[in-house]
Amino acid sequence: MSDMQEPHAGLELMDKIYGWMVNIVKVVTGFALVLLTVLLGYQVFGRYVLNDTPTWVDPLSLLMIMLIAFLGAANGVQEHTHLSVAIFRNIAPPKVRTAMVLLTDVIMATFGAVLLWYGVLYTASRWPNKIPLIGLSEGWRPLPLTIFGGMILLFSLGHIARVLLKRDHRVDSIE
Repeated sequence: MSDMQEPHAGLELMDKIYGWMVNIVKVVTGFALVLLTVLLGYQVFGRYVLNDTPTWVDPLSLLMIMLIAFLGAANGVQEHTHLSVAIFRNIAPPKVRTAMVLLTDVIMATFGAVLLWYGVLYTASRWPNKIPLIGLSEGWRPLPLTIFGGMILLFSLGHIARVLLKRDHRVDSIE
């Protein structure tokens, strides 16, 4: 087996851990989507049948939307399912293409690190305050963004490791 085809123990462990993370996020976001549907159904039922709109549904629904949007987007980074314009990368010579992919991953890792850093600061600063009507901490609102930043950082570092070890097998969705 050549060096290019030999499995790399660190990458295999990383893939396993990232796979678990992706699956956990899928379960959490799926549960949040079902809960969001139930909450909005209850709000409509309360408004039109009971003639008493439950006011706590809106803030809780917004929390579910934050969870679904940000954690789902982080999975897209790992699974390489985000929309991209790859025409210049696809027509570039292989070494230039690799440099472009690496630059994109470095930019994404930096973006994730910034979101994680400032998300932690913002979440911590909001934690003592309460969300009106539901009494949960205001820190729950930016927490999905903070987790999103951390996941983007981890997933992008994983992509960078794969590129540097010449084991990156990502392809664009148009190929």
